[in-house]
Amino acid sequence: MGVLPLPDKPSIAVLPFANMSGDPEQEYFADGMVEEIITALSRIRWLFVIARNSSFTYKGQAVDVKQVGRELGVRYVLEGSVRKGGNRVRITAQLIDAGTNAHLWADRFDGSLEDVFELQDRVAISVAGVIEPTLEAAEIRRSSERPTGDITAYDQYLRALANFPWAGGVQISKALDRFEQAVVRDPKFAPALAWAAVCHLRLWLDGYAEDPQSEHLKAVRLAEQALVLGGADPGVLANVALVLGDEGAEINSIIALIDRALGLNPSSARAWFVSGRLRVLAGECEKAIEHVRTSLRLSPRDPVGFPLFVIGMAYFFSRRFGEAAEQLALAVRAYGSWPLPRPGLAACYAHMGRLDEARAVIEQLRVLGARAMGSEIHIYRRPEDRELLLSGLRLAASEAI
Repeated sequence: MGVLPLPDKPSIAVLPFANMSGDPEQEYFADGMVEEIITALSRIRWLFVIARNSSFTYKGQAVDVKQVGRELGVRYVLEGSVRKGGNRVRITAQLIDAGTNAHLWADRFDGSLEDVFELQDRVAISVAGVIEPTLEAAEIRRSSERPTGDITAYDQYLRALANFPWAGGVQISKALDRFEQAVVRDPKFAPALAWAAVCHLRLWLDGYAEDPQSEHLKAVRLAEQALVLGGADPGVLANVALVLGDEGAEINSIIALIDRALGLNPSSARAWFVSGRLRVLAGECEKAIEHVRTSLRLSPRDPVGFPLFVIGMAYFFSRRFGEAAEQLALAVRAYGSWPLPRPGLAACYAHMGRLDEARAVIEQLRVLGARAMGSEIHIYRRPEDRELLLSGLRLAASEAI
């Protein structure tokens, strides 16, 4: 992997913390602690924070901090461990300068499970204070209202996110079940509600739903509940915007939601990705490509299938069919059974006159299920974009008869 240049502001990657609990089943808990520390650090507007999906590609490896710094393009690396035993939690952490391997800071944080959110914030505040001594702790302290006060609900939430990004209907359904258990424990747990909405969206849009209309309605209902309860949480805003954007709501109001999320957390790779997705739906193709590429810079080792799909559709609606076909074909290869990139790819090949390849993609769609064939056309807001996709699919389908 090549060397990424350092951004123009302090940059950090938080590596997976070692699970010192002696119980492999607690791995998800250690990973959840790191996720929350990343989120807390991301609230610092002047700090560039690498997303979890990229830093976690080093999980289980003996890492060279200098190499991590080069591959992720960061100046600082945070590593540590988590020990959970009974009702007690211990977090140890150390901050390293990736350029020199110098240890800048190390500390240990002990508390009960009820104190776990405070422990996470204390780690983040201490790290940020080393990087920028003038930092005021208030900049990243959570509001007095935690996302949930129920540790069992929080535990189910962490377990649901442990295998994200989910590939296929079985993984999505398992994650949804855990989010639903969390919401049963705490009906006001906005992040769990928002992720449950995303699961219903995926089951609907990816073609896994037995009752598509019911799945669709559940996604919208849960997203609206999450927005009411967690409208100041950038992660909630990003997931709500994704669901409502794909659902067909008025696009400018949905873009306003994602802009608010990015204002609250400019280091959120997911929010930048969702912003790119929404810009494609609105027909703002150049901005879509720019925002997805920002997402990829914040998470350079993230699975690329979803971002390539968004970039590919942006190229497609810009009539840059050669570049679109390249990106969409890569997205198809990344997730072999994922239907969403295929209609765009088939239409792209058809408009390029590559009708044999268009026909082959249509056949793949038919194998995956008829509902997958262009089911998402309605979510693109510009009539000319819908017609471009539909006319390409008609041409490809006629060649497949």
